[in-house]
Amino acid sequence: MLTRVPLRGVIFDWDGTLLDSYHADSSAYLQMFGALGIPWGLAELAQHYSPDWHNVYRAAKVPPERWGEADKLWRHFYRAQRPVLQREARSVVQQLSRRYPLALVTSGSSGRVRAQLRAFGFEGLFDVRVFGDEVPRRKPDPASLRIALRRLGLDPAACVYVGDAPEDVQMARRAGVPSVAVLRHSPVPERLLAAHPNGLISRIAELPGLLSRGK
Repeated sequence: MLTRVPLRGVIFDWDGTLLDSYHADSSAYLQMFGALGIPWGLAELAQHYSPDWHNVYRAAKVPPERWGEADKLWRHFYRAQRPVLQREARSVVQQLSRRYPLALVTSGSSGRVRAQLRAFGFEGLFDVRVFGDEVPRRKPDPASLRIALRRLGLDPAACVYVGDAPEDVQMARRAGVPSVAVLRHSPVPERLLAAHPNGLISRIAELPGLLSRGK
């Protein structure tokens, strides 16, 4: 069984899981690295990719005193990108919203993600939203997920967290929440598998079927 008790709520990651964002993310990263004079390409980024971009900065040896500059450059280059939703993401969220309370727990900033939620018609579908700039520590720290659980008023064992990165699985485990990993959406599928999620799907479109089976 995916959950030991009846499922009461579903909590989603945003970037990669519902938003097909890796091309946009990586393009902004590579332009940022170029502006900083760091000789990184896609291979290096994929090897060290993390929802906590400070881990990426550390791997790329960006000096901490330049992290603020790197953030501004990334946001500048990201503005030119036009990420799209994962196929069937909207229909999956709409379908599940009729059956469960839904939450969004993302490392993304509130300004960017709120704007994307409005643009893609997700307003009103999530009962709870927790953004990366609302918590002091990023994934895999469980603080943001625990905030979402508290706002939902649900037991961790009665929810699932759906993500595309090993940090999503690790965060869920630390919070006592079963995890579902979306393998083909992940930029690091081998690391995602090695994190041992409780459930595994190829694409987000398969999530309702997995939850209906409960395994």
